[in-house]
Amino acid sequence: MSAALLTDTPLAGRVAVVSGASSGIGAATATRLAELGAKVAVLARRKDKLDALAETIRTGGGTAIAVPVDVTDREAVQAAARQVTDQLGPVDLVFNNAGVQLVSPITDLRQDDWQRQIDLNVTGVMNVIGAFVPHLIAAAEAGKPADLITTSSIAATRILEKFSVYSGTKAYISQLTRLLRVELGRKNVRVATIEPGMVDTELPDHVTDPDASKLMADLIEQIDVLQSADIAETVAFMAAVPRHVNLTEITILPTAQAI
Repeated sequence: MSAALLTDTPLAGRVAVVSGASSGIGAATATRLAELGAKVAVLARRKDKLDALAETIRTGGGTAIAVPVDVTDREAVQAAARQVTDQLGPVDLVFNNAGVQLVSPITDLRQDDWQRQIDLNVTGVMNVIGAFVPHLIAAAEAGKPADLITTSSIAATRILEKFSVYSGTKAYISQLTRLLRVELGRKNVRVATIEPGMVDTELPDHVTDPDASKLMADLIEQIDVLQSADIAETVAFMAAVPRHVNLTEITILPTAQAI
């Protein structure tokens, strides 16, 4: 069954940035935002995948540009923000989605994995916020909808063994969203987070711990897990509601997922 519920082009006139757009949730969301009328800039490190995605969007009648960037590089993200504005116009919708999941027991002391998750899931998220919040404030001041939507996870609140560092980074995102809304909400910038459960993406492929890998593989095999298109439609809906409405925290689970 198709995840598409929205019709027409409720996002016409908007300029969206999607980070982590080379695959999975990011790619699906960029595609859906473009279908609904937004001009879209897709950001990620893998240039070949970004170029292919942008071309697919354009072939489908949408507007998209590929902006290869490592979001952990603050200056590169600032430069990407300038490029997007020059080519598409002022940004008013940011889907801050880049992230990585590397699960292992804390006693394994995989400190490189810990740091990689902190760099991407926390520092990368903050770099995108730092680059685009001024754009969102300006859009809101001009009377337009302005959205900052960040991908967290149910791991932010669930107690999952071996997920300590990943869960910590996602808890940071969920709490950050609540705090940013206090500051930016009064400026009419909507700040929200989406916390998915099990989604059939390439993210679990990065997990090397056999127990965690088995948990995820079993879920995918045993239940009807979420698809990237489900998350994309949810993000699109969050951006399409009237500007005085802020869907601040959306937890989205497969119906049959028990944990």
